[in-house]
Amino acid sequence: MNTKEIKLPVPPFSEETAKQKIQMAEDAWNSQDPIKVSKAYTVDSEWRNRSQFISGREEIQQFLENKWQNELNYQLKKEYWAHSENRIAVRFEYEYQTKEGNWFRAYGNENWEFDENGLMRKRFASINDVAIEEKDRKLV
Repeated sequence: MNTKEIKLPVPPFSEETAKQKIQMAEDAWNSQDPIKVSKAYTVDSEWRNRSQFISGREEIQQFLENKWQNELNYQLKKEYWAHSENRIAVRFEYEYQTKEGNWFRAYGNENWEFDENGLMRKRFASINDVAIEEKDRKLV
C-alpha cells in the first residue's frame, strides 16, 4: 500500500469522527463517481456486497460503473450505528430506478474496517431490495 495515501479522519475514531467518515462516504456514493468513491479504499480492499466478493480498487471501480449504469436516479442515505477504534457499523437505505422504469428501495447494513491511514480495507454489506412506487420515494 502507498503509505502516503491518507483519508481523514483516521482511526481511532470518536463518535464525531465516525459520523464524519459516514457523511463523507454518503456524499461520495451520491456523486456516482466510481473513481472518487474507490479512492476511499485501500488498493487491496476486500468487499462482500450482497453475494458478490470484490477485491481491490480496480474491481471496486468496475463494480460501481456497472451499478450506476443499471441503478438510475440513485440516492443514498447512511446512518451511524456503532464504532470502535478502527471499525464503523452503518445502516443505510437507497433508492434507484431500473432501465425499465421500476423503482426500488434497498435497505442494509455495512461493517467497515479501516487501516491506520483512514482508508477502508474491508467492507461487508448485507442488502435487501423492496419494490416501491415512484410516489412512495423518500429520498428525493
